[in-house]
Amino acid sequence: MAATSAADESALPSSSFLSLKSTRLPDDTVFYAIFPDFVLNPTTPNNLSSLQSLHLQIIQSVSPLTTDYLWQHEPFTLFLSSAPKPSCVCSSDLPHLHGKVRFGDNLDDEWFTVFLLFQISLHFPSLSIRVWDTDGEFLLIEAAFHLPRWVNPDNSLNRVFIRRGDLHIVPRNRLPRPCLADSLNFLVNCGGESRASESVQQAVKKRISEYPDRARRNMHRVRVRVPVSVAQVLKHEPCLISLAVEGFYDRDIDTMKFAATMEKFLGGGKDEELVCVSVKMSRAMYAQLVQQTFQAPKCYPMPSRSDSSEYVEAELGMKIACGFEMMYQQRKRDGVEGKGSTWEAFKQTLERSGYFQGLLPGSKEYQRLMQNAEEYYRNSSLYSRVSDLMSAPVRRIDEVLALPHSVDDFKGQEVPPSDDDSWLYSGEEELNSVLLERQKEMELYDLKHKRKGKGKEQQDAGLSSSSNANEFDPGDIAKSMQAFVQKVSSYKGAEAPQNMNKEVDLDVDQFIRDMESIMKHQGVKDDDSDVEEGFSSDLDFDDSDESDMAEPVNGDVGETFMHSYSDAMNEELKATTLGRSFVRANEQIPKKDEQGTSNGTEDMDEDFSPVDVDVNLVTSFLDSFSSQQGLPGPASNLLGLMGVQFPQDGKKGK
Repeated sequence: MAATSAADESALPSSSFLSLKSTRLPDDTVFYAIFPDFVLNPTTPNNLSSLQSLHLQIIQSVSPLTTDYLWQHEPFTLFLSSAPKPSCVCSSDLPHLHGKVRFGDNLDDEWFTVFLLFQISLHFPSLSIRVWDTDGEFLLIEAAFHLPRWVNPDNSLNRVFIRRGDLHIVPRNRLPRPCLADSLNFLVNCGGESRASESVQQAVKKRISEYPDRARRNMHRVRVRVPVSVAQVLKHEPCLISLAVEGFYDRDIDTMKFAATMEKFLGGGKDEELVCVSVKMSRAMYAQLVQQTFQAPKCYPMPSRSDSSEYVEAELGMKIACGFEMMYQQRKRDGVEGKGSTWEAFKQTLERSGYFQGLLPGSKEYQRLMQNAEEYYRNSSLYSRVSDLMSAPVRRIDEVLALPHSVDDFKGQEVPPSDDDSWLYSGEEELNSVLLERQKEMELYDLKHKRKGKGKEQQDAGLSSSSNANEFDPGDIAKSMQAFVQKVSSYKGAEAPQNMNKEVDLDVDQFIRDMESIMKHQGVKDDDSDVEEGFSSDLDFDDSDESDMAEPVNGDVGETFMHSYSDAMNEELKATTLGRSFVRANEQIPKKDEQGTSNGTEDMDEDFSPVDVDVNLVTSFLDSFSSQQGLPGPASNLLGLMGVQFPQDGKKGK
């Protein structure tokens, strides 16, 4: 393989990537970090040895709870992280313990992890624990309807901790922008102030209250028929079922080639006898196996369909055996190459950084750069770690299959029947109950804040509009609308200006010049003589008005234009009944007869009295609100946003 040149090596990303740090968190993964109080004192001797001792104590305390639990992808683990090269994704320089669990489709793994962290905080009171996932502070999401109003995703960093079996939120008024060390010191010295309210505590603890019993109920036993090699592995390492299910569920075209031959786990081919065993897995794993259609490889000894029960057991066992084959061969190949998901992430980093210079994959120069990248990767410490990690299940399977075993070892044994799987098809009731519970929380939350809002309105206004309909002032509608249109608007909507005393800067002269240019441009199309006068020939004015239309001088251009525009509009509207719908100044609102026509307004088109804008605005809003018949609509929504509430209709229901 070609040696890596100096230029190519400089183009490769720095070794900081090889510390497993990434700007984007992996999906479906929960992270946690444990900070003991003694790390806050840098003068404390033997911090590392104390951390190692704490590590062993924590593992021993949680082992009884995790011994019989099957994790979907990876178990609950803890690692030491100490300066100067912390390996935790939280990038803290403080020595601490950290870990992660990829839960995938099994959300119970995440909440079981949270339960374990709460238990650890109870057994070790001098610990402060952080836990988060791809969504961020998901404990706050669980208690969203009970949080203080100031808490939001933007200011929750380094504020949420588990300590002494309770959830703590560092208050904003004490630490406006806390760093991790400041928050940890605050928890140690002022833990009583950071303890979350009882409603928040109950919301979070209710979610984990059923553990560890729920973790045991989450297990499912099923009777299957598998080749003797698969039965041997499950007998000695039952936890490897999670890797087999993962290999089956995440299969692709390349791994399907391994299942077509079954080289490792089906040495006898179609003549091999299947044995009956009982396999324990999580409910999520069972669902992933059962609900996927998969055709058995030609070399696999499937029984006849005439015996339905035996066929169902063999079909499920076939999926497990193929999963073991695909997982084994894939990990064996990745272990030799030291690649896997970390190599893919490393290659994506090279592509984003422009290392391949836009070359086409497969080209000679691209292959040369790829070889240099692979050599750089193999020389890194990450390669050896990934290789060992990927090869560990392979080595263990080889060790188990090297032990003496035969079909007779599994014959004559009483195999219990499969557990009832009706839960797989009757989850609608449980889902509906959860949704109903969430709906109740939302209703209580809305009711609580509506009461607070009404109380504030009563303090500001003196009386609520809903409690005293006689105090409703229609003038509020006109005033609110005038205040609304005077707000500054942008593509984000209408909003109040930052400086309420600052006037809007409108260049009137420039506006008039722009309007004149538009009118002149229109006039060029019809009559060149109109250009000199500044008006479009499209506007056909009455003879009585032409004598008044002298050429505008200086600042009278805008006023003349508005008069001309208004006269032209009135002329267009003469032939319609639109003018009759407006209320004029010093005029009462016309009453409508049964046919909906207005009385006494036949000569409205001859009335040149000005329109009362406020009265027409209020009338239009009242008509629109009345047409809503008590339902939500544009009138009530718009006025509600402006703080105006209509009184209840006293005639309703009579």
